Amino acid sequence: MAQDIFVIGVDYGSDSVRSVLVNARNGQEVAASVFHYPRWGKGLYCDAPANQFRQHPLDYIEGLEKTIKDCLQQAGGESVARQVKGISVDTTGSTPVAVDKTGTPLALLPGFEENPNAMFVLWKDHTGVEEAAEINAHATRFDINYLQYVGGIYSSEWFWAKLLHVLREDAKVREACYSWVEHCDWVPFLLTGGNDVSEMKRGICSAGHKSLFAAEFGGLPPNDFFASLDPVLDGFTSRLFSTAYPADQAAGTLSQEWAERLGLSTEVVIGVGAFDAHMGAVGGQIEPYHLSKVMGTSTCDMLVAPMDEVKDTLVSGICGQVPGSVIPGMMGMEAGQSAFGDTYAWFKRILLWPLQNLLEGSSVIDAATAEALVEEVSNKIIPELSKAADAIPLSENNEFAIDWFNGRRTPDANQVLKGAISGLGLGSDAPRVFRALVEATCFGAKKIVDRFNEQGVPVKGLIGLGGVARKSPFIMQMMADVMNMPIRIHKSEQTCAIGAAMFAATAAGIYPKVEDAMAAMGQGFDLEYCPNPAKAPIYAKRYIKYSELGGFLDSHSAPAKLEALADLPETGTKAQPGHTPQENQEQEELQDVPASANN
Repeated sequence: MAQDIFVIGVDYGSDSVRSVLVNARNGQEVAASVFHYPRWGKGLYCDAPANQFRQHPLDYIEGLEKTIKDCLQQAGGESVARQVKGISVDTTGSTPVAVDKTGTPLALLPGFEENPNAMFVLWKDHTGVEEAAEINAHATRFDINYLQYVGGIYSSEWFWAKLLHVLREDAKVREACYSWVEHCDWVPFLLTGGNDVSEMKRGICSAGHKSLFAAEFGGLPPNDFFASLDPVLDGFTSRLFSTAYPADQAAGTLSQEWAERLGLSTEVVIGVGAFDAHMGAVGGQIEPYHLSKVMGTSTCDMLVAPMDEVKDTLVSGICGQVPGSVIPGMMGMEAGQSAFGDTYAWFKRILLWPLQNLLEGSSVIDAATAEALVEEVSNKIIPELSKAADAIPLSENNEFAIDWFNGRRTPDANQVLKGAISGLGLGSDAPRVFRALVEATCFGAKKIVDRFNEQGVPVKGLIGLGGVARKSPFIMQMMADVMNMPIRIHKSEQTCAIGAAMFAATAAGIYPKVEDAMAAMGQGFDLEYCPNPAKAPIYAKRYIKYSELGGFLDSHSAPAKLEALADLPETGTKAQPGHTPQENQEQEELQDVPASANN
């Protein structure tokens, strides 16, 4: 590799898309660009109280073009563009959309432009809670356990629950929807100029972890599984896919249209897409049996192990185990927490409410000063809370919390569950409550490690990735103390985008396998947090309280209507379709906790 060769990694997060131009010879980040979704930023198409979070495909398309062109311009324009050999994309997930036969999202077609049900259903959209419960109850009626490779529990955050909910909810979308496509599969299809959804190369990452695809089933579960759940799904599998591909393979080459739009060659290879945490784990140089924690608005915890060592071991209650979903040739296992940075952002919004809602009408300061004050305080809240919380002596009787503010992803998915704060008294101030929230997210992370260990897949080390890992020593030190294990922090803040670039280099043939790309392009680790031996026994006692309170909430939180789904007749339910008007809702901001991974 005498001359520099460049690849581009594109990372779609919850709030923005980031592209990086990387030197494939050594992993040097040559240029980077971020585009914040304008429609999402205005809170369009979302209804937070109803757990509805939708994103318009135009936000994705505009961001794709803007960030890649920015990177090329920063790096030197045409001379660099001629040396770009590959592009790979990661996205949040499961974030699917209804498309027509050409693979075009319905929101890009006349009559659907403002319809949230025609848009991408973001990973954290939980409008399909009832549908997920029905899938879980329905699966028990079959001799084959079709949920065995997704931890035994299907989540409302995933592909089929979202499809069923949208088809039931909206007759117009139901009539126009030909197929259902993950965001990570659609962007490569877009870049390669695809116009027939049946020819779309679906990634094994999304297919195996969210769509119930498994070689043992011959692909997707049979049509009867879905048709007997609800006739609205009858025949749908025939319009999906029967083959799935690892992310080290090519989806095609850049189309003429997109080559002209971006200023690149039509010889640029486009890799098969995958989820952000899976590519992020590669960008963070994942090692066998080391849990790679990609920490953003939520967490995604990735673990890889040799296939011949895992054999028939199945870990219950996780988000799936899929051969080749992280590193081709190895078993990829996924777990995670539905709210991590989102928990801190929620508490920040609580504290900011008086400033954001009362200063505007103040007779003491002018509007410009009020706006500047809100911005200043907003930027300082999390760092200052962290300092104050870190100074609080650790006690067995401090306030404590449950971290299910966006439901529970793993272990044992249940998006109906809610968070809680306990042990409050008149001395419970903001730093003490914040400390309890941070501790709860660390305890939630420990539950995941415990589940792997208990079920025969040992966790031998921890790797921290993403914005929280890089920017919050307080949270990372508490994580090490609670886990009673060291946690190494990867040097790169953009491991997802860098991981996508590594896959681009592999798909383009620059490296024969992704492990070679990791070795050549990886940036290494520059921090390590070691547990404080004096704190471990206190956290162990507090962890018991966390487990006891969580067990109580778990046993008392399921609404009766969801419990009743277990008694549904074998033909399933057939909800009456209808279109619910959507209200615009201001979407949360995560200024202090960048969202690099959210599946």
